Amino acid sequence: MAIQTIIEPFKIKTIEPLRMTTRAERLGILERAGYNLFGVRAEDVLIDLLTDSGTSAMSARQWAGVLDGDESYAGARSFYRFERVVKELTGFRHIIPTHQGRAAEKILFAIMGGAGKTIPNNSHFDTTRANIEVSGAEAVDLPVKEALTPSLVQDFKGNMDITALERLLKQKGREQVPLVMMTVTNNACAGQPVSMGCIRRVSELCRSYRIPFFIDACRFAENAWFIKTREPGCKGRSVRQLAQEMFSYADGCTMSGKKDGLVNIGGFLALNDDGMAQMARNILIVTEGFPTYGGLAGRDLEAFAQGLEEVLDEDYLRYRIRSVAYVVEKLDHLGVPVFKPAGGHAVYLDAAAFLPHLAVEAFPGQALACALYLEGGIRSCEIGSVMFGRRDPASGVFQPAAMELVRLAIPRRVYTQSHMDYVVECIGGLYARRESVRGVRILQEPPLLRHFTALFEPH
Repeated sequence: MAIQTIIEPFKIKTIEPLRMTTRAERLGILERAGYNLFGVRAEDVLIDLLTDSGTSAMSARQWAGVLDGDESYAGARSFYRFERVVKELTGFRHIIPTHQGRAAEKILFAIMGGAGKTIPNNSHFDTTRANIEVSGAEAVDLPVKEALTPSLVQDFKGNMDITALERLLKQKGREQVPLVMMTVTNNACAGQPVSMGCIRRVSELCRSYRIPFFIDACRFAENAWFIKTREPGCKGRSVRQLAQEMFSYADGCTMSGKKDGLVNIGGFLALNDDGMAQMARNILIVTEGFPTYGGLAGRDLEAFAQGLEEVLDEDYLRYRIRSVAYVVEKLDHLGVPVFKPAGGHAVYLDAAAFLPHLAVEAFPGQALACALYLEGGIRSCEIGSVMFGRRDPASGVFQPAAMELVRLAIPRRVYTQSHMDYVVECIGGLYARRESVRGVRILQEPPLLRHFTALFEPH
């Protein structure tokens, strides 16, 4: 009989203790943080699912690389190892290291963005959108319509609406659309994957208009696993081969290594165009550092290079994707409204369906995230109208986000199944008392990326 249990394909060598808190303590912590979980100290969190960015556990080989890092200012051995690994994976000619993904975005949009420009994506996530808008350009989301129905089960809900993209390119043309982005997996749409067919068709369309095509590759390995397991004709191919094909359709990519790089810091911008690469390196030197370190220590480059090798291990990816699906299935069995099917890096609660008594102006996602912390010390992240909603500058009318979600992003190689069972139990208990959850209102907010630092109070 075939064994069905998926176990962690690693053993634990170092541990970090967790601090238990009482409900009364957590209420005080929430009040002091202005009901914003980004303001809660990590030591006051039991299960931290705020983000999967930079929260991975590194392997023994990665830590060995930390000790072996070459800290030379220019031409360090560690950079050339990193460059070789990224080139072999992506096929791009120019590899420009940055301290994290948003720095790569900042450089890219400083070159390609600007007033009057429009940059489409299947869905921009927060820092990508902010870097585009800071440049003066407009960020446009073109998800497929299926992505906006959380309960609908379909294989590639992260895809871009190609018909809408072609309509936009016809309307705007090369003069106004400097590049097209594709986020894999689609974080703003519940970590849903993008099919190889969609990537190929977007690439073909971009080339017909002579517009560069870039991939936001934060979770490229998870996306390649979904292609391998869901897309016809891909089952017999390795994840590495599929990732290489994904990159072959693009002219460049940005990446935060804090996701599928399995490191706590690091990113890169990869390009084929010689002129763009020269401009990017000029900006890099001013803002990040010399082109062979780009804001990273040699030890970080060594760990990053090793992480890019380890993330393609198919035993790891099988466990990673299955562990997320396990939580989604358990919650679905309890009747909890979750985004389906399970994505790669996180469980997404449908806050609008979870708390139907709250209007969007009461920010059900933020209210649910706070209630979950109060329930069991679990920190999550609102992906809804706090993050993506806004007021029309002319009319002042509130424009809510397309969906009201709460993301429970699962750090890589950190928590065990018993931790996840605890999360399921807490969410199930909260769902049974969901009508008692109150909304929140904003007391104070910054002009950009307000979800990081805004202050709230119960409504």
